[in-house]
Amino acid sequence: MFNTSLQMSLNCPSHLSVSVTRQRNVCKRRLNPVLAVPPSSVILHTDESGEFPESRNSSSSSNASLSSCAGSLLCHPNTVGIMGGGSVDSTLSFIRKLVHWSKENEETCMPFVLCSDPVLNRELLSLERNSSTLCSRNARSQFDHSPIVENLLSKRVFLEKSGAQCIVVPCHISHSWHDEVFKGCSIPSLHMAECVSRELKEAKLKPLEAGSPLRIGVLATDVTLEAGFYQEKLQNEGFEVVLPDKATMEHTVIPAIDAINRKDMEGARNLLRIALQVLLVRAVNTVILASNDMCDLLPRDDPLLKKCIDPMDALVMSTIKWAQQAVKEGT
Repeated sequence: MFNTSLQMSLNCPSHLSVSVTRQRNVCKRRLNPVLAVPPSSVILHTDESGEFPESRNSSSSSNASLSSCAGSLLCHPNTVGIMGGGSVDSTLSFIRKLVHWSKENEETCMPFVLCSDPVLNRELLSLERNSSTLCSRNARSQFDHSPIVENLLSKRVFLEKSGAQCIVVPCHISHSWHDEVFKGCSIPSLHMAECVSRELKEAKLKPLEAGSPLRIGVLATDVTLEAGFYQEKLQNEGFEVVLPDKATMEHTVIPAIDAINRKDMEGARNLLRIALQVLLVRAVNTVILASNDMCDLLPRDDPLLKKCIDPMDALVMSTIKWAQQAVKEGT
């Protein structure tokens, strides 16, 4: 039912909900009689075909009403476009943090548009599973990425047309094609690897060994590491990047991902701890956990987790800072 609906939600007491089904035109509204204000966010979920839902039998007046409503929502200078990735759970986690953390200093969260696509989810998941097997790099390089890139590009164009003034992608793998997807984009986009690299630079860390460069470890799936964007952005900020060696990938990281797919969380947790310890003994200041599954494995009070950083958190904070600056410039 959710796959064929357009839902508009508010981050304030009053709210408006609009639902459009393929079978018939249905427009349902729930308004607070005391305070009726326009919604501040739009959540748009595609159907199984990858298309955005629309009523086949809707009248022109109904379509015009929806178009007018959407247009009035997305005219704020701090509207953020959110492009969902391989995991709906990670996208929702990003939004939850975005809302809660922005409210620490503001009364409400910035307006946002979320585009979530089950077709894209499956394509990215297929790539992730393909990369987690012990196949050759040459075999992985033959994987056809063009459907994924075209899908991401269509979502970017949609978010641009929806009135977003900045686009974020809370998905590690999707950043493999960030430059290609956002080439010629009319609005800025925040790169997750740039956000975490900048945050580490601003932290003014000191090398663990005198006379040595600042070392940052990166732990991720094969496909993310092979894309190289974390290494590039970190090196641009002057860090020395430390990656798991071949033995660590083959005997801990890849088996940990396979264990997650089998729902063997305890086994995956133990393997992740070993992989982290291998990186930490190489005198890295911190380890970037560039995998949502890995970030969720260890309990919050695990000592090893205190040595790690979640790039998604850096993306959230950068999004909040951008929105705040956009409001200042727009006033």
